[in-house]
Amino acid sequence: MKKYFLTILCLFWLIIFSFNPTRTLTASNKGVFEIDFLDIGQGDSILVNCDGHYMLIDGGSSKASNLIFTVLKNKGISYLDYIVATHADEDHVGGLAGALNYAKVGTAYCSVTEHNTKAFNSFKKYLTKQGKSISIPSAGDSFALGSAKVTVLAPVGVSKSDDNNNNSIVLRIIYGETSFLLTGDAEYEEERQIMDSCTNIKSTVLKVGHHGSKNSTSIKFLYKVSPEYAVISVSADNSYGHPANEVLTQLNRRNVQVYRTDLQGDIHLFSDGKTVTFSTEKKSGTSTNVSDVRSEAGTPRKMDYILNTNTKKFHFPECKSVENMKEKNKKAFHGSRDEVISLGYSPCGNCRP
Repeated sequence: MKKYFLTILCLFWLIIFSFNPTRTLTASNKGVFEIDFLDIGQGDSILVNCDGHYMLIDGGSSKASNLIFTVLKNKGISYLDYIVATHADEDHVGGLAGALNYAKVGTAYCSVTEHNTKAFNSFKKYLTKQGKSISIPSAGDSFALGSAKVTVLAPVGVSKSDDNNNNSIVLRIIYGETSFLLTGDAEYEEERQIMDSCTNIKSTVLKVGHHGSKNSTSIKFLYKVSPEYAVISVSADNSYGHPANEVLTQLNRRNVQVYRTDLQGDIHLFSDGKTVTFSTEKKSGTSTNVSDVRSEAGTPRKMDYILNTNTKKFHFPECKSVENMKEKNKKAFHGSRDEVISLGYSPCGNCRP
């Protein structure tokens, strides 16, 4: 009898816990975390889903409005918890009108509330129809998306730029042990502000800034983020030369697995909280990092390195090993990677020059 009583008591408490709406989600009962990097041509559009809560970051150009509408309709997403226009450029804000024509939105963010363009005014018009207005987030703000945590890293307070790109909303999402840095069109200026104001930006996945522009993804920024994967949203054969060879080279040197919408179409990311997996719309086996360490003229690219004359290792100048290096062993060198190796030096295992 005592055995049966204990069994019933255990079942009772199990049922009570199962129906407790305030219980904390753990790694074993978390639901779904997905990011779709949509192939909308030259621009950005990123759809994040965590446990059935949705955030749409950018919508591409106005030409992408119908595509964004169709994506939400096909997925049955009639409500967006958050819609984020990272900045006011047409290739980011233009297609958001299509999203608002299909889905209701909870909160709308942008780095500005006014911008005198047809695309931006259309975005505002459809927000107004829903009784919504634009909120400007501050660096350090955070909010939940399902069981994921989203933190605003930029724009940074008084350092906000007059340049649209360097006024991009930059978000870092943490889901379990995985993290995702989504940078809009941030360039060197905003990257420096983020590094100065944030103690930790290390992320599993980096959405490369400004479509892989040569003015984005500095060596130091990439070192701080230290991603395993990178996604570049860019159109094929664009007139800007994106992604830049310099950016692809740095990603390649750090053994970052690159995904590109111009080569692979829509890119789907899934995280179980510990590991990240990708699938692509097309050409899953294609080479996405066609860069090498040569300049456009075909000669080896010259870079700045720091040599340790004692250990015979060479490093990028921003490597942490350089900070701890004895001055007598430190030697600056400007030249190609092949030249350094020919002098008897081997690459640092941390910064992977």
